[in-house]
Amino acid sequence: MKKAWSAALAMIVLLVLSACADKDQTESGAKLIHKDEFVFAASGEFKPFSYVTDDMKITGFDVEVGRAVAKELGLKPVAKRIKFKGIIEGVKSGRADAAVASHTVNEQRQKHMLFSTPYYYSGPQIFTRPDSDIKTVDDLKGKEVAVAKGSTYADTASKYSNNIKMYDSDITALKALSIGRHDAVITDFVTGKTAKKEGFKIKGQQLIERSEQGIVVPKDNPQLIKDINKALEHLREDGTLAKISKKYFGEDITQKPKN
Repeated sequence: MKKAWSAALAMIVLLVLSACADKDQTESGAKLIHKDEFVFAASGEFKPFSYVTDDMKITGFDVEVGRAVAKELGLKPVAKRIKFKGIIEGVKSGRADAAVASHTVNEQRQKHMLFSTPYYYSGPQIFTRPDSDIKTVDDLKGKEVAVAKGSTYADTASKYSNNIKMYDSDITALKALSIGRHDAVITDFVTGKTAKKEGFKIKGQQLIERSEQGIVVPKDNPQLIKDINKALEHLREDGTLAKISKKYFGEDITQKPKN
């Protein structure tokens, strides 16, 4: 029985290693899941960055950036939906070549993944209901703060409160806040501003800090991140990133803030 189990385990390991070894390579040496395709992950949970339309197609700022990068690379864009909390592991395990999903660049993630140069700049902000007395992080002590699972905002919130509630997405957290649940939400300031425009009864309070968002690639694919950086540089120079940003946000969030 032990021999049979050992043989089965060895076969599984062999299949996993074979799958990794069988990845196609571009002319530059970057590894891809499928030849001539750029398979990138996005959550579809993070409007206007990525969301699903009524006809079940995924779109949004992140998705259009991913498609533009694919075009620059001379590859067919393939957007794959993965829940945000599972995207990093999904990319690491080979379910996608990269993630274009608003991942904040930080030291912890950089230990496990490669990040592109930032394709947009943002920052966590406190959101409350309009009648709230909460204005700054000092007011969050002991308050119930909602955040999205797997986001860096959970870490940010834990610095100021020990009462954290998790949601599958920032939008569902903001919706809960809007209808009377929790005391505050910490999320991307652009997401909060967009939700407010769509009728959510929320108010932006302190902008806690600035952050940079990059495309994520596995550690064993450095050539792909080099190719992506080159693509982003051209998309920034020719105005494509700014055009996509203005389409979704009415402003350009792809340029580094001056302050």
